[in-house]
Amino acid sequence: MRTHLALVGPTASGKSALALHAARTLGDVEIVSMDSMQVYRRLDIGTAKPTGADRKMVEHHLVDVAEPREEWTVARFQSEARAVVKAIEARGHRALLVGGTGLYVQAVVDDLRFPGEDVELRRELESWTAEPGGVAAAYAELETRDPIAAARIDPHNARRIVRALEVMRLTGRPFSTFGPGVSAFGPTAFPVSMAGIWLPRETLAHRIDARVALMREQGLSDEVRAVAGDLSRTARQAIGYKELIEVKTEEQEDHAFATIARRTRSFARRQRMWFRRDPRITWLGAAENPCAVMPALLALWGS
Repeated sequence: MRTHLALVGPTASGKSALALHAARTLGDVEIVSMDSMQVYRRLDIGTAKPTGADRKMVEHHLVDVAEPREEWTVARFQSEARAVVKAIEARGHRALLVGGTGLYVQAVVDDLRFPGEDVELRRELESWTAEPGGVAAAYAELETRDPIAAARIDPHNARRIVRALEVMRLTGRPFSTFGPGVSAFGPTAFPVSMAGIWLPRETLAHRIDARVALMREQGLSDEVRAVAGDLSRTARQAIGYKELIEVKTEEQEDHAFATIARRTRSFARRQRMWFRRDPRITWLGAAENPCAVMPALLALWGS
């Protein structure tokens, strides 16, 4: 069986461009998106989704597979991604798993197990976080009860905070203890190498700011207005969408895009922290152009 590859790193680090270049060069590679928001149709600009032209050049999977109104879970993603990888293997091809959503990547490459659900408890927690100051209070509880999980979760991400508290109240165990791959890194669930792109912090910050500016030029505000009424609780958490949903004036829009850039930079820092824990990742550093690491990537993958 030929080894697959997971290509990880923070947002805007150039993973998608490098993956497309590698897949076109090798010819026997299909790309599997490991992005928690690219699964949604109509969420195109804000998720930096691969273009139609990109998808014609190389087969992409787990992009545009759900309606915005659907709740998408990491457990569902794990199941569907594993099925995609098996289908790619059956065609005699290799999978290039690409993304920066750390939990999603780990759920696919490792044998993570997910705890059950309590719908009523979740609704109670959601009502709490919907109150003024509720998200901050819930996050404070999470920091007290499970600081490891809190460090991995965006303080503004009500959905993940609620899920962590739901699991802890349901099981009596810290949320961070579930799944052997969350804090322990052993053999992967199937043959897969892991590589990461590493750019200087200043370079990455400039790339993030440029990406957010381009999203504004491309019409992200219009995209958000078009889908706002159809967004599920999960989809509503996407950076870029939650900030723009209530925008009414140009001044509010200016503030929203500044917030999007700031939160994206914070998200990138958390992504670095998440992936840096994994000793299985071989880091490939570039000064500016991520595609400069292409020879090293091909050598690592044994092409």
